Amino acid sequence: MELAFESKELRCICEHAATAKDALGVEVADVLRRRLADLRAATSMDDLIVGNPHAVEFGEMNYLVIDLCQGHQIVLKANHPENPLTDSGRLDWARVSRIKVTHIGGEYEQ
Repeated sequence: MELAFESKELRCICEHAATAKDALGVEVADVLRRRLADLRAATSMDDLIVGNPHAVEFGEMNYLVIDLCQGHQIVLKANHPENPLTDSGRLDWARVSRIKVTHIGGEYEQ
């Protein structure tokens, strides 16, 4: 899986353990590190089994939410130039291989 980040702050949290621990606490940062490793190793979203990955829609936007711990989540969106769609026109998460981290923290609300 190819990862991108919505902001420099999110990139820093995801790429630097000390920053993640300062921002999220030790336990959440450790779980985040493992979830990011899972994402990088996955060839598709179907490979993800931990963290209760589930798709959510906010208006016309589709996100994948993965639970961390202590009420924290990582929120992702497909990041292809043209995102893969099913025959019915919905985002096809099984064919997504490029994602963008849009949120890390408490329950996500757009």
